[in-house]
Amino acid sequence: MTSGLRACLPVAIALQTALPCVAAPALAQEPLRVFISVDMEGIGGIGTSAMTSRSGKDYALGRELMTAEVNAVVAAVFEFGPAEILVNDSHGDMQNLLHMRLDPRVEYIQGNNKPLGMVQGLDGSFDAAIFLGYHARAGTENGFLAHTGSGSVKGLWLNGVEVGEGGMNAHFAGALDVPVILAAGDRTFTEQFGALVSTRTVSTKEAIGSSVARLHHPEVVRENLRVVLLEALGDLENASAFTVTEPVTVRIRFATTTRANILLAIPGMRLVDGWTVEYEAESMDRAYRMIRLMYKYISW
Repeated sequence: MTSGLRACLPVAIALQTALPCVAAPALAQEPLRVFISVDMEGIGGIGTSAMTSRSGKDYALGRELMTAEVNAVVAAVFEFGPAEILVNDSHGDMQNLLHMRLDPRVEYIQGNNKPLGMVQGLDGSFDAAIFLGYHARAGTENGFLAHTGSGSVKGLWLNGVEVGEGGMNAHFAGALDVPVILAAGDRTFTEQFGALVSTRTVSTKEAIGSSVARLHHPEVVRENLRVVLLEALGDLENASAFTVTEPVTVRIRFATTTRANILLAIPGMRLVDGWTVEYEAESMDRAYRMIRLMYKYISW
């Protein structure tokens, strides 16, 4: 063995010994699991109901805006660090996102016939939930296209607290101990949701009445989302899930007395008044499934 090779061996052995120590922290860093539920009415750049409907003018543009907003949030998550992201289309028939244009690093749930609707796929393994494109609850003054689930619902209460879709979904996430770290939609939604849930919000527009909006430019919205999300991720250890008490008392007021009467066929359902029924569910998971059944799959 030459003296030169003999001199190199201690250095090589030292490097081999040191490399695992250097690589260990990177290998130990677990990817964040992030769930994104995306509705459409509150997406930046959408200012009419027609943009949210398959038969409406500029619906194609609405889909592009929705997809771009999701991608901006996904990019911010990966800017922060390694992640596993599940995106759940949560508007209408729930096949609005242009999934071939979605960031290829995400997984995507498409389609409407799913028992957990807007929170399908969310479970206790996730570190955080994000709500995009949301709107205020039914009957809210100056809420852009405000509703809860469908036009058949005139009011929804969980354990005596009136909620919209955002509040209902926050309850579901809270029961799983998953914090909602960011929620975005029109200003009335962000104020309403922020009063219920301790989280960061981004306003995408301001309603003028119920069906017209003064819009922030989509590029401005996406940058605001990026900045606020990076702050939220940096403070994730201090994020707390919404507190849910189980069993859960569900109360729903409907647009027709007929629907309320039909629902009395469900064991445990009781009539509060002509339009309103109440049901006690042993868990938030059960409550959510029952709510979706009552407003979506039972007609009249």
